[in-house]
Amino acid sequence: MNERDSEQVARMFVEGGYTLTGVEHEADAILVNTCSVRDQAEQKALGKMGMMGKYREKRSHVVYGFMGCMAQSRGEELFDRIPHLDLVVGTQKYHRVYDYVDGILRQRMEGRMDEVGAEMTSLRVEEELTKGRFVDRGAEEGSQNTIRDHVASGTRQASAFVSIMQGCNMRCSFCIVPDTRGKERGRPIHDVVEEVKRLAGQGTREVTLLGQIVNLYGRTEFEKVDGKSPFVQLLEAVHEVDGLERIRFTSPHPIGYRDDLVKAFTYLPKLCSHIHFPMQSGSDRILKAMRRPYKSEKFIAICEKMKAARPDLAITTDIIVGFPTETEADFQLTVDCVKRLQFDNSFIFRYSKRKDTPAAEMEGQLPESVKEERNQELLKIQSEIAIRKNGALIGTRQKVLCEGPSKTNKARLSGRTSQNKIVIFDGDAERMTGEIFEVDIEDSTGFTVYGTALLKEPVQA
Repeated sequence: MNERDSEQVARMFVEGGYTLTGVEHEADAILVNTCSVRDQAEQKALGKMGMMGKYREKRSHVVYGFMGCMAQSRGEELFDRIPHLDLVVGTQKYHRVYDYVDGILRQRMEGRMDEVGAEMTSLRVEEELTKGRFVDRGAEEGSQNTIRDHVASGTRQASAFVSIMQGCNMRCSFCIVPDTRGKERGRPIHDVVEEVKRLAGQGTREVTLLGQIVNLYGRTEFEKVDGKSPFVQLLEAVHEVDGLERIRFTSPHPIGYRDDLVKAFTYLPKLCSHIHFPMQSGSDRILKAMRRPYKSEKFIAICEKMKAARPDLAITTDIIVGFPTETEADFQLTVDCVKRLQFDNSFIFRYSKRKDTPAAEMEGQLPESVKEERNQELLKIQSEIAIRKNGALIGTRQKVLCEGPSKTNKARLSGRTSQNKIVIFDGDAERMTGEIFEVDIEDSTGFTVYGTALLKEPVQA
């Protein structure tokens, strides 16, 4: 979601006449979009911003800003941590970032504030901008509708993220997202569909619908129709977009995974055969402590229903190990679930305290050594499952959407199967990016498979 929010901010700068650069020391403005889900993410953002302060030694006008969840939760205290920081903008104010940065830059470059935009004047931020230490973390009605634009890259964009909602009402005991992102707020179905149409018209073949709990989309704003939830209605509407070939979504919650969504996988072929479905723990006692309103057997039952609806389905998940009071028996229940469900991949995290969350104050905090031991054990089990599953693809033929040059080897191309398996192959990036074609799978090394593309003829315009 941060990637999608960052793209929206970048688009506004491009429209305002700025140029994006991948070279930090050339930038006039440096913005870091932050996450607060884990302490490691916050420390990484603080460390990065701290190191980049050196660019002001030669270019005194450079504007530094934090955006996103850490900006929302920490606010003014970030100025104490980062002396050269100018701007802190919360999660409902991404659409204001351009005006704020542009105003500070104009003031520094021109030595006056008389050209600050009317919108900034109406927000009464001139005094704060002059000081160069400005914070905007306020709630703003309709902010969910401002994440709608995409940066034109000049090349065909095979896939794109589409934000359909903001916020979360669930209040899991380990999570700070409801405080940093606010309450659930969904965009109108029509607006989402129009965004997808624009993307498809530019050659995008796949979209991923984004929401903190994506399958609870619209439950507070829109009505069910013919027994279908607003989210299923949205999936059906997006499915009708011409030129679009694949639909993904992330991340759903078990509480919103009803039969209408399971059934959608039987009649909407553009839905990819992959779901990312956070389990968090296999222990009912720990799930209750996490304030996850389901039991392990319920989660397992949903997974089994989904596999029955779409036999080739791949399921990935999130798991937290070392949650407060987690016993060896609790952990073993999680291990048992992983072995039973045979996830294609699991993102396994050691529990870390998040400020202002109930779990941070719980008794029974576990030593880091115990968390690490359990983390490594579960990683080993998941790795064995993934290697075996990917190895089974050798000798098969898979349909792959080419995304362009591989991130690890620009001389080769990378794509994904419907099951979200990464496939590496040789080919012409200009000709093949954005195309779906078959690949003969010939090798596998852990989480990546390799093959030969069968797209022989030039792609017709």
